Amino acid sequence: MSEFSDGPGIVALAAAGVALVALVWLLVLSLRFRRLRGAQRLVLGEHGQQDLVAHASELQAAFAALHARVDEVSEHLAERMAAAEDRLDGAIAYRALVRYDAYNEMSGHQSTTLALLDADHNGVVMSSIVHRDSARLYCKQVHGGRGEHQLSPEEEEAVRLALAGEVGSVMLETH
Repeated sequence: MSEFSDGPGIVALAAAGVALVALVWLLVLSLRFRRLRGAQRLVLGEHGQQDLVAHASELQAAFAALHARVDEVSEHLAERMAAAEDRLDGAIAYRALVRYDAYNEMSGHQSTTLALLDADHNGVVMSSIVHRDSARLYCKQVHGGRGEHQLSPEEEEAVRLALAGEVGSVMLETH
């Protein structure tokens, strides 16, 4: 211990202490730099040799391109949706089937009237009248829920049921 009590020994101990503090400080700074580099790699990518401003500019350009593409796809989808809605307006939206005995001579409700209407209440009413010896089919246009020609009571009932949204077949008793 006497070697370290004189002047050069104390200087050596102080130099060793300073070196130890410098080594610890070097380790702390190295860890901080590593964390900073990892965060920078996360932002700039694996091989980011550019500065943060250039990277932000690239990200903004990519975002603007993506936004333009989303707007383009959105506009295209809106056009397709409008076309689909136009086609659906002409599709059958209301329907009803009425069964009845037309001449009261056959049982079983074999005569039928079918109403098929679109969203604007336009369409067709078809009546199949079954008689003992024959069957006849009549078709009439419907515009705005009203027949182009005089509708029979069964045809009017079929249109009424269709527009009321009642689904299924209905049996009518005719007298």
